[in-house]
Amino acid sequence: MQIIEVAEKLFSLKGFDGASIRDIAEEAGVNLAMISYYFGSKEKLMEAIFEQRMGQVRMRVESMLKDDSLAPFQKMELLIDENIDRIMQRQQFHKILICEQIINKNPIIIKLVNEQKKKNAEVIGELIKDGQKKGVFKKDIDVVLLLNSFFGTLTQTMISKDYYRNFIKIEFQSDSDFEAYLKKRLSKHLKLVFKAILTYEE
Repeated sequence: MQIIEVAEKLFSLKGFDGASIRDIAEEAGVNLAMISYYFGSKEKLMEAIFEQRMGQVRMRVESMLKDDSLAPFQKMELLIDENIDRIMQRQQFHKILICEQIINKNPIIIKLVNEQKKKNAEVIGELIKDGQKKGVFKKDIDVVLLLNSFFGTLTQTMISKDYYRNFIKIEFQSDSDFEAYLKKRLSKHLKLVFKAILTYEE
């Protein structure tokens, strides 16, 4: 986990090509042989980061599918809040995710990202199907476009936080106060978007 944390940080600062295994080993305080032993290659290390971070979403949705104590839209609301928290806490990883997709130079990474996104879309699709069976969610839902709306909003907000902060013209005591405010605004906005797309409620 220490190697993964350091690699995530360096990949976000220097990009996948810019951060060497030697850089990661030095920053993590381990020798090159240890990285080779655990991961085999830089690509496999990046794969471990994606599996670790993106796999968390899949596991959470799978547990929600088994939970009958929550209504379908309550599950979606929880998922929205948890993902906002996760992305704001893991902004370095999200930065890697955006950069690698925009640069589109490493087919191994792009394939990995697409595979993980597909797995996550499939389990969220199951959550939506459950809501449809219960007559709560509309029938014609495009899962990929729904997720694009969600992550697109989060991504754009994360990369233009300073613009948003200047635009709203509110004085905050600290950066953490602003982050808390932003989290609330994102949560409210995205829940309204999901409600409009998924449910029959006005």
